[in-house]
Amino acid sequence: MEWKDTRQFMDALARAGDLTVVEREVHWDLELGAMGRLGCEKQAPALWLKRITDYPDATVFMNPLATWRRVAIALGLPPESSIKRIYDEYEAREGRLIPPVVVADGPCKEVVKRGAQVDLFALPAPMLHEGDGGRYIGTWDFAVSRDSAATWVNWGIYRFMVYGPRHMTGFPRPTSHLGKVFLDQYAPAGRPMPLAVVIGADPLCHLAASATYRLGGDEASLASALRGAAVELVRCETSDLLVPATAEIVIEAELLPDRVGLEGPYGEYPGYRTGEMGNGILCRVTAVTHRRNPILTVDATGYMDDSATITSMSGALSIKRRLERHGVPVLDVYVPPEGAVHAAVVAVSRGGKDVARQVVEILTSRRALLSKIFVVDSDVDPFDLGKVLHAFATKCHPGKGIHVVHYEGRANTLTPCYSQEERLKQAGATVAFDCTWPPEWSREWEVPVKATFDTIFPEDLRRKVSLPGGDA
Repeated sequence: MEWKDTRQFMDALARAGDLTVVEREVHWDLELGAMGRLGCEKQAPALWLKRITDYPDATVFMNPLATWRRVAIALGLPPESSIKRIYDEYEAREGRLIPPVVVADGPCKEVVKRGAQVDLFALPAPMLHEGDGGRYIGTWDFAVSRDSAATWVNWGIYRFMVYGPRHMTGFPRPTSHLGKVFLDQYAPAGRPMPLAVVIGADPLCHLAASATYRLGGDEASLASALRGAAVELVRCETSDLLVPATAEIVIEAELLPDRVGLEGPYGEYPGYRTGEMGNGILCRVTAVTHRRNPILTVDATGYMDDSATITSMSGALSIKRRLERHGVPVLDVYVPPEGAVHAAVVAVSRGGKDVARQVVEILTSRRALLSKIFVVDSDVDPFDLGKVLHAFATKCHPGKGIHVVHYEGRANTLTPCYSQEERLKQAGATVAFDCTWPPEWSREWEVPVKATFDTIFPEDLRRKVSLPGGDA
């Protein structure tokens, strides 16, 4: 199913019972964020808030892909699809890239404001969490940027805070594509970097922008592949950057090479408010274009938010391929949203301490985003956290099954358990829990028989047994 824009996707969610429409007035200062946060934690339907205090001409759509049901709907799958099926569908489509097409105009140009006409406070950017450094207009957004040679365009998800009527400040890490290109190519030359912040494109554009994708990859082609049809792109008003024509809002800006803007703190995706106010990149807004009666899309960032689902899926596939390239006998990888993209489950066809150690060393050799890795045998469904916990509790030897790698200069600074000193040094550690049977153990005499329905009863008896109601 091809969703041309956010509005078509919202209609699909409503038909599936995955959208709650709120008609009463909701205040942009904390109340909006509190409703979205509760919705995430309860795995409730997405929210469409139709009356925002002080903003009669705009509405807010919250938590577009914060549940696997909504990810399935975005991919055109049945809402009740298993996580495994969703992963497999994403992987299959990712391999069939489709180039985007450029069009002359689109709904995102229905209202155009340039220069002195721009006022970011005209949009209902919320104060999402108590203690945030300001009102965040960019949470369910993605930034379109390009390298200085104009040979590569990148889409990436970053947070942006309103810094004034015509300025934003943001948090692209120095190791991110946007941060690295800006710091390596534009800032040293004293050149502003063109930027377009896209808010409320169709959901698969956001999914593509969040993907752990190869350097130099084309996220617009990936988005087209996920949709099964070419994404229509339109040229910005004040730069040559191309953006999805059906987006709700586009903020055109330039990153200033000689100025910074205080940004944060912010309640981030790990589920904690990590860090204090610090220097962020400063963006001077050159134009804002949007649809009539625009819908501001918002991720109520924190525990079990949108980023936990969409980032985890592409991240898991990237981990799987990386392990395959190094010869690890990997079967599946799951990055559970409950782990805030800090933990992964790796299922292997052959386990043991050497495999577990190899896994953790491979996944920490460059950037070390994960801090906990569970390595499980093929008889454990990595997508079933109950079975993973059982394997961890019963098969991980407390003295021999834990493998730790320490590092500096490549740790995830948003890891809540790290001290301020560790974050400054980007120092940390990753542990692999070997939840597999030692390969030298005899499968006949040393490996215990699992006491489950599928393993401890004869097959002919299992075929006969059923529960009242017909469940086998």
